[in-house]
Amino acid sequence: MSLRIHATTIAIGELGVMLIGPSGSGKSDLALRLIDRGARLVSDDYTAVRAVAGGLRATAPDTIAGKIEVRGIGIRAMPYIDEIAVALVIRLGGAVARMPERNESTVIAGIAVPVVALDAFAASAPIKVELALRDVRETL
Repeated sequence: MSLRIHATTIAIGELGVMLIGPSGSGKSDLALRLIDRGARLVSDDYTAVRAVAGGLRATAPDTIAGKIEVRGIGIRAMPYIDEIAVALVIRLGGAVARMPERNESTVIAGIAVPVVALDAFAASAPIKVELALRDVRETL
């Protein structure tokens, strides 16, 4: 069973990162900056997820596969990958703790996934995503 979530998903190496937040919170903007650093697009704005063997897999709905919205410019075609294992959720658009609790998670499709809250528009946001994913990799 597939669930559709309001999220942009990118792949960093072989792991997926879901950027979750309300419209205008910077999901696509942060994704573009991560792609500029070597990440790959999985899905923009909406992501289809499903639980597989105790993990979460993400893919783009067919209607938006290979497309990303660039605010102020429009929808653009972009290379993408079909599916990725989700290792981290980045929550955007809310309060960001200076010293957050470690090991926070959110449950999606019955699967607990580590979560970190960030400000998508901070200049250091792409680096913070990469650092948070590095921390998750160390626990895998």
